[in-house]
Amino acid sequence: MASVERRAFRMAKFATRNQDDALDLVQEAMLKLVQNYGERSESEWGPLFFRILQNRIQDWHRRHWVRNRWRVWFSATGSDEGGPLEYDGIESLADPNASDLVTQVAHKRATVALDQALQELPFRQRQAFLLRAWEGFNVAQTAQAMDCTEGSVKTHYFRAVHSLRERLADHYP
Repeated sequence: MASVERRAFRMAKFATRNQDDALDLVQEAMLKLVQNYGERSESEWGPLFFRILQNRIQDWHRRHWVRNRWRVWFSATGSDEGGPLEYDGIESLADPNASDLVTQVAHKRATVALDQALQELPFRQRQAFLLRAWEGFNVAQTAQAMDCTEGSVKTHYFRAVHSLRERLADHYP
């Protein structure tokens, strides 16, 4: 689990835009995996863990939507804490060792653009993209983690890649 913890945290942070909620979701998913599937073979843990995590994220979105539906009426700004949610980019994509300042700025802008593009993807497309591209899951493992058919995974992944290519064309030629 230590090998997927950081990537799972990033995935949850993308979904929630909140570090504390993301940490809670990852911890809950790991706990459920150990409680319910600890006796299964280690090769099954990855897809099972991400399926549990995705279910937790969906539950979080449902709860969050219901809570915020009512909060909008009571806050002047319409947000949780009266301002935008704190959220940082994907720092790991920019090369911190790049010596050229222009290159560093270009990497930072590309990172911010990628972060924004991922946030704008529909939930299932983002889910398929993160599991396939970042986690390296095959179609069958992704389908198991997303609790859908392999055909759905292929469709969501294709649409996500196509959308990201369009949105990021200026940054990634």
